[in-house]
Amino acid sequence: MSEISILYLDDDLLVIDKPAGLRSIADGYDPSLPHVAGLLQAEYGHLWTVHRLDKDTSGVMVFARTADAHAHLNSQFEQRQVRKEYHALVLGRPNWEQHEVTLPLRINGDRRHRTVIDPARGQPAATSLRVLARYPARPQNHPGAYAPISLIAAFPHSGYTHQIRAHLAALRLPVYGDPLYKSQHPDDRAVQVLPVPDLPIQRTALHARRITITHPTSGQQRTIDAAYPLDFQETLAFLTA
Repeated sequence: MSEISILYLDDDLLVIDKPAGLRSIADGYDPSLPHVAGLLQAEYGHLWTVHRLDKDTSGVMVFARTADAHAHLNSQFEQRQVRKEYHALVLGRPNWEQHEVTLPLRINGDRRHRTVIDPARGQPAATSLRVLARYPARPQNHPGAYAPISLIAAFPHSGYTHQIRAHLAALRLPVYGDPLYKSQHPDDRAVQVLPVPDLPIQRTALHARRITITHPTSGQQRTIDAAYPLDFQETLAFLTA
């Protein structure tokens, strides 16, 4: 199975590095489309899905190999005992180093099925953010000014669909290449007036960098990392050239 890298494997767990462009689970409209769970089960037997990543998001994804392990991991997620770290390339240059976002979210909140900020009907949601790098995004071989790019680490403390993407967009820091949340602030000069650089990454620039869970049998904490995929690496190299 060349396209899906195995990061950790034992009798209880299967942890993979999901490639971008592949669905986590079967598509509701066309179950014949390839998805991670289906491809893995052909080699590793029945798997229980613990959490999901968006189709265009790469990185760490955990499956349970037994019903007991599934129940144990589900409990960790429900009690918010799992630590997840995502890295995102965003349009904009935040004036802070760390920031806590506590904007309430309502999933499937508009005609485009986006997760929206809704103080009245939204559910409590929290995401911690940290700036890892800021890039002027003015490559030497491209004259003129471009919208700045920043590399952000995001730590979601709740697990709503598109939570990180919605929270970043609400801060006027939309994830580069995000087709759903890129235009929430049309008056934002940094995002809308300055042209957006044409980066090597051709998808939503979001990567599940690492996850920390408690092993369902040993009880020990385990942190599993997924290195940046090639398109992410090439983009960082482009921005620092």
